[in-house]
Amino acid sequence: MTTPSTFPAWVYDDSDIPDPFGYGERAVKFLRALRHPKSILPGKGFQLDPWQERIVRRIYGPRHDDGTRIVKTVVLLLPRGNRKTSLSSALSMLHVIGPEREPAGECIFAAADRKQAGIAFKEAVGIVREDKRLVAATRVYDAHNSAKKITYPKEASYLEVISGDAGPQHGRTPSFVLADEIHIWPNRWLWEALTTGLDKTDNPLLIIATTAGRGDDNLAHEVIDDARKVARGEVDDPSILPILFEAPRDADWKDEEVWHLVNPGLKHGYPSLDGFRRHAKRAERSVGERQSLKQLKLNIWLDAATDPFVDMDIYDVGRRDFDPEDLKSEPCWIGVDLSSTVDLSVIVACWRTADGYFVKPWFFCPEDTISTREDASGGSYLEWAENGLITATEGTVIDYQAIENKIIELCEDFDVREVAFDPFMARQVQPKLLEMGLPAVDMRQVPSLMMPAFHELERAILGSEFMHGAWKWACPPWTCGRCRRS
Repeated sequence: MTTPSTFPAWVYDDSDIPDPFGYGERAVKFLRALRHPKSILPGKGFQLDPWQERIVRRIYGPRHDDGTRIVKTVVLLLPRGNRKTSLSSALSMLHVIGPEREPAGECIFAAADRKQAGIAFKEAVGIVREDKRLVAATRVYDAHNSAKKITYPKEASYLEVISGDAGPQHGRTPSFVLADEIHIWPNRWLWEALTTGLDKTDNPLLIIATTAGRGDDNLAHEVIDDARKVARGEVDDPSILPILFEAPRDADWKDEEVWHLVNPGLKHGYPSLDGFRRHAKRAERSVGERQSLKQLKLNIWLDAATDPFVDMDIYDVGRRDFDPEDLKSEPCWIGVDLSSTVDLSVIVACWRTADGYFVKPWFFCPEDTISTREDASGGSYLEWAENGLITATEGTVIDYQAIENKIIELCEDFDVREVAFDPFMARQVQPKLLEMGLPAVDMRQVPSLMMPAFHELERAILGSEFMHGAWKWACPPWTCGRCRRS
């Protein structure tokens, strides 16, 4: 189940939401008066379901004594398919032409690129064009390759689309910003331009509408983690409203109760429950599909650095004891990843046979840093070195000569077709191999080159065609202990 301390239970518990000036009720009435081209309600009325209505009332109802909103930032973490874009677009109309508008108010849809930003804008345009009164009162600028904009000439307020690939955006003073899918924003430049612009006004509103992302070294993780602290009461900031529909990392992704809990639209028919079930079926066979389901439909934040590429139970099927000496007649490819001075370096040999792929790695680490590395990471480096799983080279820095010698030995013993290097640090070893006439090549780690191999690796593992040995090793203490098997 979702973490009780961050799950927005107030969305469902019918608890009182303060509305001293009636502005929450006013916002709800305005949204219900809108129309949407995809609505199934009579007259194509905008579908504002109970969970959405509660969110609207919680944003616009609570006020300071001077009538300004208490909530200035909304962090809406919502799985894909729950109509966050439709709701966000309707809220933008509330600020451009509705009762929350300000004279000459600048409203912005912001996204990583123009295509993504245009999705929410298209929703807003659809809302406008469904009502002749709005068509008459507004001007829509939607020409191809031009600025996307909806203006309300009577008040000189407007809605504009901007994106992270459109160059600098400083100098703006927005009153409303929708920051869409920030988990794919490439940097902080647009974020800083918009948030500092919002700070110029007294009553701004920033709505962050996103699904979960990956890793912790990005803007989205920082924003969501801060919202979690507010939700748990660790940070007292009533200006931030966290609405975090997310399942914990250890949730049973096959449990439909979990699906419903973190997808508030499911009970209202969106996203498709049958589609959810189809995705779950694919996830039983494919690790990639499973990660996709967890991230995009259960909002489980994935750690790009530590999440396994494949389910370990599936990976363990390939634990077959084999002797590389038996593979001397098979074609062999070698991959090399060299560290700078003190980190691990690795050589991996891969043999292609009629039964599939057989792989064996050799790890290298400076002997004098093993204890330090074990203390810092908790990994059993001393035991791994004693068991021969790591070659501890003499000294405090990596011994490139030892790595070079091992590659030469492998090329002498096996039918090596290529020795592929990550170009970073490759010049420490690669030139000598080339002088000897060995097939050393660069393998840049970019998607265009890596993705075909990635997909073939996934196919081989899922098809039980990837054999990786059955040697003894010890798990780091934070793992499950599965690999403490011979």
